[in-house]
Amino acid sequence: MAEYDNNNIFAKILRGELPAQKVYEDEHTLAFLDIMPRAPGHTLIIPKKPARNLLDIDPESLAHVIKTAKKIAIAGKKAFNADGITMQQFNETAGGQVVFHLHVHVIPRHKDVPMKPAASAMEKPEVLAEHAKLLKAALG
Repeated sequence: MAEYDNNNIFAKILRGELPAQKVYEDEHTLAFLDIMPRAPGHTLIIPKKPARNLLDIDPESLAHVIKTAKKIAIAGKKAFNADGITMQQFNETAGGQVVFHLHVHVIPRHKDVPMKPAASAMEKPEVLAEHAKLLKAALG
């Protein structure tokens, strides 16, 4: 397996070198909106500790990521009046992984509304800001 790349886009977001619409942060995890959402409220949860993917993350860090993913799922369902939640997590290129820092996608879903294709269109910053506001309010 390849080594963790400290210059991946999510590592840069963690260091504050790139902007992100943050919706939740604690000492172990960061949750922010996907700039190319597959549905409104599409959020990414990442560990703050370097981890390439599920195959190399330590169990304790993974537990923190899953706890945060659950918080975001509950908030996303409420904030977007969703009927359900899709969670996705990809590992290695053959598994669909594009950014090599472990991340979990939490996507609010509505019955009979398909998701947009992956990485199909960047959302307007003002729309992401509004979605972040809704999620933060739902988180309390």
